[in-house]
Amino acid sequence: MCGIIGLHLRDPALHPVLGRLLDDMLGGVAERGPDSVGIAVYGDEERTPPGHAAVSVLRAPGDLAATVGGLLPGAPAVCAQAAGDTTVLTAPVAVDALVAAVSAAAPDALVVGSGTDLVVYKGAGHPRDLARTYGLRDVTGWQGLAHTRMATESAINPEGCHPYSVGADQCLVHNGSFSNHATVRRELQRRGTAFDSENDSEVGARFVAACLAEGDDLEKALLRLGETFDGFYTLLVTTADGFAVVRDEIACKPAVIAEHPRWVAMASEFRALADLPGIDEARIFEPDPGRVYTWQR
Repeated sequence: MCGIIGLHLRDPALHPVLGRLLDDMLGGVAERGPDSVGIAVYGDEERTPPGHAAVSVLRAPGDLAATVGGLLPGAPAVCAQAAGDTTVLTAPVAVDALVAAVSAAAPDALVVGSGTDLVVYKGAGHPRDLARTYGLRDVTGWQGLAHTRMATESAINPEGCHPYSVGADQCLVHNGSFSNHATVRRELQRRGTAFDSENDSEVGARFVAACLAEGDDLEKALLRLGETFDGFYTLLVTTADGFAVVRDEIACKPAVIAEHPRWVAMASEFRALADLPGIDEARIFEPDPGRVYTWQR
């Protein structure tokens, strides 16, 4: 069992309270996944300064920032901020350059997020405790999501947390199971895609990333996923300018969407949405089976 929340802010006046809103929403799904939580936030300029790339890393050695800085052209200053199991590195370079330098400097570390507008945190433990570790209530920005997990098929560790962020400024969270993920994985590997885990959700994330890299928009990418994957799922997918929700054709996994002129939100349970500002004025609905819902920044 898992819990999903996501919030896309349309009103810039709400950007300073993104973290507080997400933290309150997280409390509404904490019981669905008390084992671990992953969080992604977009647009926090303290955590990802303008003109900088950010890379989120698990199993980072203590001297990683200095080593990475020495590998980058011009040896720019690299900042490292640790929050529990996650270390976030930022530097005034391109995303691909920073990811490559991290991988070269620490081959045993795991990159779990990257972008120019995105920070990802992952850890095992109760969602409320980890939210404090990540400083969630202090987050600012325009978009965020979180995934709580009660492990059923894999170990309880930070590596197994969602979101899966396998493309720059891209995230996918998943409640459900893809039954043919091994077949899709083999096809992606045949095309040159590398994987970090055996998790079925990573296969979904890499499939969507491949579609986006081919030029698809979020709606088309998720429609292609529905045509390719078997199983049951609720997915929330975010990018540098998009927010999308889709359920499979049977729609056995829960999801509620609330749409307001100032924001769009989704959650596994309505109680996670109940305290959002203006919720009484929002359009609240359960997404239709198989239909892709998208919003753009």
